[in-house]
Amino acid sequence: MRGALRKLGGALLAASGALVLVTLFLDLVPGDPIELMLGDQASELNRAALRHAVGLDLPWYRQLLRFVHDLFTGTLTTSLPPFQARVLPKIWQAAPHTLWLACAAMAVAMLLSVPLGVVAAAKRDSALDRAAMLFAIAGASLPSFLLGPVLILAFAIRLGWLPVSGADGLTNLILPAITLGTALAALLSRLVRGSMLEVLREEYVTVARAKGVPELRVLFKHALRNALLPVITVMGLELGALLGGAIITEKIFAWPGLGTLLLTSIEKRDFNTVRATVLCFTLSYVAVNLATDLVHALVDPRLRGKA
Repeated sequence: MRGALRKLGGALLAASGALVLVTLFLDLVPGDPIELMLGDQASELNRAALRHAVGLDLPWYRQLLRFVHDLFTGTLTTSLPPFQARVLPKIWQAAPHTLWLACAAMAVAMLLSVPLGVVAAAKRDSALDRAAMLFAIAGASLPSFLLGPVLILAFAIRLGWLPVSGADGLTNLILPAITLGTALAALLSRLVRGSMLEVLREEYVTVARAKGVPELRVLFKHALRNALLPVITVMGLELGALLGGAIITEKIFAWPGLGTLLLTSIEKRDFNTVRATVLCFTLSYVAVNLATDLVHALVDPRLRGKA
């Protein structure tokens, strides 16, 4: 009970800190939202009236309190008229797209990293090991804003196999998922390799081999399960990062997720939507970390009493 309350307090603290920081940073965004709305020909009286109507004349902490009140009462709207639509439906519409993209990228990363890491550990210092680690270095050093356009040029424009952008079907998910998942696969493959090398030195692995257990069964049944314990922790952290860090990839592929919504809201100076989107990112990161703790406890029986 005490542990659950501590985690809940940490989640509330993280959410509050994120809201305060984003509200302070929004004051540093260049450009006046009112001038953007009315144009530079509007009178000062009209500007002052609109600024008062939308609450931009209030101190930052009162703007934040108004945001929290409107959020919990379900009356939160976009910051500037005439676009005063409800914010939460926009979040609910964009969030599933980001979740799908993050899960698909994680699936790509696991499909690449686990076999590569296991083979590299089993064939230590061989050509396969060096090739796997070369992939890891290349994947980690290739940024998404470069890999994404390269994949578009190769598979969408030149070969015509996949769509360039949008979210009309599962085929639209392939290129952005590969773009996000490749860098993560590079990190996880090195982690799987290092963890497997430690596990393969354990006594129970030596005993299993001495009993004549097939090598593939030793690797994937006996060794991999224990080797995945530190990998699961990193996967949870990285999944949370994917949920909030897919902004560039979503922009490249015009993927209608939370990242695209965040960038569009910043461009329009829609501060309420920006705050709501950042809050969604923060809560999703916290939720994924809590889920990671539970999965870790299920995989490792020694942690079940502490979960």
